[in-house]
Amino acid sequence: MAAVELLPLLQLPLCALVAVGLDRLFGEPRRFHPLVGFGRLAQGIEAALRRFPTRHNWQKSAGIAAWALAVLPFAGLALWLRNIAPAWLVVPLDVVLLYFALGAESLREHVVPIAAALDAGELPAAREAVGRIVSRDTTALDEPAVARAAVESTLENGSDAVFGALFWFALLGGPGALLFRLANTLDAMWGYRNERYLHFGRAAARVDDLLGYLPARLCALTYAVLGRGGQALACWRAQAPLWDSPNAGPVMAAGAGSLGVSLGGAAVYHGQREARPALGVGPAPTAADIRRALTLVRRGIGLWLLAGFVPALVWGALHA
Repeated sequence: MAAVELLPLLQLPLCALVAVGLDRLFGEPRRFHPLVGFGRLAQGIEAALRRFPTRHNWQKSAGIAAWALAVLPFAGLALWLRNIAPAWLVVPLDVVLLYFALGAESLREHVVPIAAALDAGELPAAREAVGRIVSRDTTALDEPAVARAAVESTLENGSDAVFGALFWFALLGGPGALLFRLANTLDAMWGYRNERYLHFGRAAARVDDLLGYLPARLCALTYAVLGRGGQALACWRAQAPLWDSPNAGPVMAAGAGSLGVSLGGAAVYHGQREARPALGVGPAPTAADIRRALTLVRRGIGLWLLAGFVPALVWGALHA
């Protein structure tokens, strides 16, 4: 009887463990990736809605409509299927949805070549590799700037591509992970403060900020726990409020403090030099620090998976 009562507490953490394992083994699908199709759908929705008047208020409304048309049907369908599916089908549905929402292995595949190129003294290759994961201009970056961009992206994507999905999976199962990943994808597509997306992409950026608010702070806390905790928390408190993004600030400040490196500083975006606040404390990062940042994310995944089993372990201890 006790074992039967324990199963509901074990279901989500076991599904998360399997999904993380699948991501580690296979990474993201090489062909027919659902998010590629979703991106094309989002582009089609944007193109259709942009045919109408271009006034600011209309663009804001169009952005809200575009977000709803792109995300809600899929998230709603996933939630409906999960609610009507027999118990034996809920588990594979949750595993598949979380697997598609996770991007830990993809992050590793993009980051490791940057460190390898820097180690080999191949700066042009390192610039090209880091350019695939950041939006800043990488053509003139020196070695410390390449490493800085890679570490920043690793820490931030740890929150966006891993911990955010795990957080919403813990709350709402597979549909929650799907909702977060789709919203985060639209923010990556539309959430720019430029002429094209300043108004149209505002809804996508705000929803992503809202959905990522708690996961980002739990991610920052995770980075602190797994590294130089006091320094990470001090950087978080002092530096995160200076950062434009309400979620990237805590994540990167805590991550930089945990690793003991200096991030932030000036960067060029779309031909414009931006003076970004400093993050962290210590020397400029190197190739070794890129790998340390990736290890921090991976250890964080292990910590979160372990934490998922805590309720079941406590329940089992109390009813032993």
